[in-house]
Parts: sequence; C-alpha cells; structure tokens
Amino acid sequence: MPLKLSLKPGETFVVNGAVVRNGERRGVLLLETQARVLREKDIMQPEEAVSPARRAYFAVMQMYLTGSLEGQDYDEAVAALAELISSGAEEKDAVIAISEDLIAGNIYRALGGCRKLINAESEPVH
Repeated sequence: MPLKLSLKPGETFVVNGAVVRNGERRGVLLLETQARVLREKDIMQPEEAVSPARRAYFAVMQMYLTGSLEGQDYDEAVAALAELISSGAEEKDAVIAISEDLIAGNIYRALGGCRKLINAESEPVH
C-alpha cells in the first residue's frame, strides 16, 4: 500500500536523505516503495535540541534519516535517554519503550515516542 503525502505549496520534506520541496501548488505524492520520509514539521534543527527529550529526538531523527542503527547518533540518543531516566522524569515507561524500539530497530516508532516526550515537557505542570 503506497504512502500518500498531501503537500502544501512550498512544503519541504526529506525522502531517503534527499531534501525535496513542493512547488507553488498543493500536491500529492505517492510513494510506492518503502522509504524514510520526514515532513518539514517533524525536522528538528540542531540548535533546537536544548533538552534531554529534544536531544534524544534529534539523535533518533538523524538515525532515521541516515538509516543507521549504530554510531554517534545512537550513542547520543542513549545518553539523552539515560539523562531523562536519571533526572527522575515522570515518563520512565515512555523512555524505556523508546529504548526498546531503538534496540529492535524500530527507529520511526522511537521517533514518535521522542515526540511525545517533547510534547509532555511542553505541557504546563499543575
């Protein structure tokens, strides 16, 4: 089943490491084979990685974009997740789930878990 992307005018996305920009009109892109795809809204710049959750997201995003399951990005993801655990973060179960996804090679799912951690740290504490 193809992946269908509905694109806004000028929207940027990444496919297997190639940065692609949509033209001046809305567009639809169908990907018939498996590919690593990230939309502009899901791409984090290095200067935005200012918290452990954001550093984990950035490292996992780099792993996803490069297709690499080891190396410096993996080490940085593990370090950021360890920092979250040691800081007493309330989301320990989420951090453990992200770690398990990384070990299993489910990088896109780990990326989604990191996004949830970022959203949780953005919510006001009551």
